[in-house]
Amino acid sequence: MKNTIFLKRKSKLVIDAGNSRLEPEYVFALIKNIEPLGYSISGALAERLSTLDENQLSVVYKQLISHLKTMVGANVKFRPIYPNFPKQVEELPKETLFDINTLHYLGDWIGARIMPDFAKKRRPKLSEETPIKIVDLGTNEEFEKIFTDLLSAKASLSEDDKADLSWFVENYFSDLKRFLPNQILHKENLAYISGLLLKYTEDATEIVSNYIKTATDILRLATALSDGDVSLSSNTKFKSFKRSERRFLLELLEQCNAPTEDMLRHKKRWIRLGERLHPSEYKHRYPKSCEAFDIIRNSKPYQTFNRTLEKHLKNGEFSQAADHLEKRPGEFARRLDHFLRSSDDSSAILEKFGAISEQVSTNVLLQILAHFKDRDIQSELRVFFPKGEFAKAFAIPNEVEPLNSETCTKVVELIKNTLSTRFGAREPLGNVYIDPALKNYTIPLAQRAASKSLKCLARGSRLDIPKGDTIRFFLWWKEGIVDGVETGRVDVDLSAVIYDENWEYQEHISYTNLKSGKFRSHHSGDITSAPNGACEFIDIDIPSVLKHNARYIVMSLNSYTSQSYCNLPECYGGWMMRKHPNSGEVFEPKTVMNKIDIAADSKIAIPVILDLKERKFIWTDLALTRNPYLYNNVEGNQKGMVLIGQAMADLKKPNLFDLFELHSIARGNIVKDREKAEIVFSAEEGITPYDTEKILSDFL
Repeated sequence: MKNTIFLKRKSKLVIDAGNSRLEPEYVFALIKNIEPLGYSISGALAERLSTLDENQLSVVYKQLISHLKTMVGANVKFRPIYPNFPKQVEELPKETLFDINTLHYLGDWIGARIMPDFAKKRRPKLSEETPIKIVDLGTNEEFEKIFTDLLSAKASLSEDDKADLSWFVENYFSDLKRFLPNQILHKENLAYISGLLLKYTEDATEIVSNYIKTATDILRLATALSDGDVSLSSNTKFKSFKRSERRFLLELLEQCNAPTEDMLRHKKRWIRLGERLHPSEYKHRYPKSCEAFDIIRNSKPYQTFNRTLEKHLKNGEFSQAADHLEKRPGEFARRLDHFLRSSDDSSAILEKFGAISEQVSTNVLLQILAHFKDRDIQSELRVFFPKGEFAKAFAIPNEVEPLNSETCTKVVELIKNTLSTRFGAREPLGNVYIDPALKNYTIPLAQRAASKSLKCLARGSRLDIPKGDTIRFFLWWKEGIVDGVETGRVDVDLSAVIYDENWEYQEHISYTNLKSGKFRSHHSGDITSAPNGACEFIDIDIPSVLKHNARYIVMSLNSYTSQSYCNLPECYGGWMMRKHPNSGEVFEPKTVMNKIDIAADSKIAIPVILDLKERKFIWTDLALTRNPYLYNNVEGNQKGMVLIGQAMADLKKPNLFDLFELHSIARGNIVKDREKAEIVFSAEEGITPYDTEKILSDFL
C-alpha cells in the first residue's frame, strides 16, 4: 500500500537496497513490460532494482505492473460490441447498426444479453509515438512529506486524500506526534483528522483537545465519528456514542467560549446530537453545555450576531453592518461585493475591510481576488459550487448590478498587498521560474468532491490537447454486489454532445446515434448490462468538427438504469489521444491521457469538456441531477448540460500562476530562464498542478 500511494501521487517507489547484483536483462525485461502502459523507470530506480535478487525483483514487478494497470484502467478486458471499431462502425450502414442494437435490446426482455458474433480482425500495430512517464526512486522522507502536507492542508481534502491519510494514521499511529502540525486550520480536515486520531491513537483526547476551539468544531467531530459529511452540507445520523465519547464531547463544549450562538447556526443538528449525548445527565459537571442545549431545544430567546447584522442590512445601515462584521472578517470578505454595490460610500467600506483583511484566510482572499479581477466584465451566468460530498454545480443568469472598474481595481490591489505581506513573512524562495501555462490551472481550494483520477486537477483547469486528430472517450463499468446488495442490471451510457461557439446544439453521439457522417464521429455500440464488465467508446474527429464551425464537446455518462454511481462495484471513464484511430487496440493504455473514477451519489457525470477552438480539455468532474420525467439519457438533460457547459467554459477562478507569482514577488526573484531558477513552477516539472498536497500546505 505504501508504494501504491507513492506511485499514484509522486510516480516514485521506495525500494530498500539489496545485496545482490542482477544481470541487466532482468531489469530490462521489467522496463519492456511496463512500456505498453506508458511508463518507464529512471536510471536511479533501475540501479536500485539491480541490487535485488530474482524473487525480490519479481515481487516489485508484480506490484508495480498491477498498480500501473489500475491507474490507467488496463486491469480489465475491453470488449466493445464492434471489435473493429471505429472502422467497422464507419463502414456499416445505419440501418444495420439499428438492427444490431434492436436485437441486443431484446436480450433485456428474455433475460440473456444477445451480442453480435463479429470476428476481430487483425489490427495494425499502434503507429503513433506517445510520451513516456517516468517512475523514479524515492525516499521514506519524501513519502512521509506527503502526509505532513496533507495534515497541514489549508483547503478541503478529496475522498482519495482522506483514504491515504487514514492509511497513514493507521500505520504510523505510534509515531504520529512528529507529523502533527501546531494548527490544523481547515475545519473539515480538522474534524476528519481528529476522528482518525481518536480511532487509532491512545492519547488522542489530549491531542484533539488542543485543536478543537468552537462548538461547530465539535459538531463536525461528532459527524466524523459517525462517518458523516463533515462539510455539514447534508444531514448525518449520529451514532450511539459510548459514555466516554459523550463525556469527551461535552467536556470540549464546556471549554468553548459562549457556545450557544455557534450552536444556533446549526440548531436542528445540535438538537439531534443532544439526543445522543444526553447532556442533562451531566448538568452539574457541564453546566454551560447543559444551558446551551436547553436554549436551543426549547427555543429560548437569545440575541445572535446574525440577527443584529440582518437588522442593519434591512435598514440600509451598511456602515454599521460593516462595523459589526469586523468581528467576523471572513464573513465581511464574502459580503464585500454586496456592501460595495449597496453602500453610498464604497471608499469607507473598503477602508473598513482593509483594516481587517489581514485576518481573512488566504483561501477566501484568493477567491475574492479572482472575483474582483474581472468583476467589471459582466458575464451571462453566475456559477455556484455548493459544499457537499459530490461535485454539483448550479448556473443562473447573472443579474447582479455592475461595479465600476476603479472600485474593482482598488479591491484587487488591497488584497494583493495583504497577501504579499503575509507571504513575505515566509521562508525565501530564491530565484523562481513560473510557467505562463499555469494561468490555465485553477487553485485546488475545494477538493472535497474531487473524483479519484490518474491526474487529479482542480475544477475549471484547462489542459492542452496534444497533437492528433482523434479524441477517444472510454467508459467501463460493472454490475454486481455492493455492501451485500445486488445492483441488478446496470446500463451506463457514454455520450458526446457537440455545440457551436454560442452553445447551440449541433449533434450528439450516443446509443441513439452511433455515428455522424458530418462530424466523422462514432460510437462503439450500446451494451445494456455488465455482469462481467462492459465498455463503450466514442471517437471524435477534431478537423471535421472545426470544419463545420462547431467548438465544444461535452463528455457525458448517464446511468440509464438509474443506479447511482456510488452504488456500483466499479465505474470509470477517460480519454485518449489517437493520431491513427484504426491502429493498435481499441483500448491502448499508453495513449490514455486521463482516467477518472465515477463514484458520486449521482446518475449523470460530466468528466470533461473539450474546447476544440482553443484545443483545451476543461476539467469539470461534475454531476447533474436526473430529470425525473424523462429517460436518463443525453437528450433528456440538454438544458442542464448547456448551462453547465457555458458556465464551465467561462469560469473565473483563482489560478496557480497568480498564486505562485504573489509568493515569488513577496519572497523571491522571478527569472525568465528556468535553468537559472532554484524553484520551478510549471505544468510538467518542479512544483506542478498535480502536487496538490504541497500546494494546499505550503502556498495557501
